[in-house]
Amino acid sequence: MSKIKTSGAAKLARAATAARSSAAMETRRGESRVFVRDLLLTAKIGLHQHERLAGQRIRVNLDLTVADNGPIDDDYDNVVCYGGLVTGVRQVVGAGHVNLAETLAERIADMCLADRRVLSARVRVEKLDVFPEATSVGVELERFQRRT
Repeated sequence: MSKIKTSGAAKLARAATAARSSAAMETRRGESRVFVRDLLLTAKIGLHQHERLAGQRIRVNLDLTVADNGPIDDDYDNVVCYGGLVTGVRQVVGAGHVNLAETLAERIADMCLADRRVLSARVRVEKLDVFPEATSVGVELERFQRRT
């Protein structure tokens, strides 16, 4: 009789261990960060007439929170590519004049969030040559994926 109880207890213990292992595998999924630091570009940006005539140096930083949707398996298609992000930022910046750094940051955030794996996008746009006393001026914003 005690053998049956031990056997039953052992089966329960093995089942509990298997359940914990399965749960641990599930909870290992989470989020990761993809970032681009100090991307230097020339942009047509600003309200003033002299800003409309010539491009200005800007610095763009991205910090994205990305959902882990499964194993990466060393496969390019399973990640949010920072090379694609840089290309996207270049396209947004090159699309034409904008008056405000806020507008440019919003457009860049929208581009990042077009990938449904991106849960949030923190975008910083800095104008580098506005005031001689300051290294930069600009805006940082964070936008979140709309869930439907």
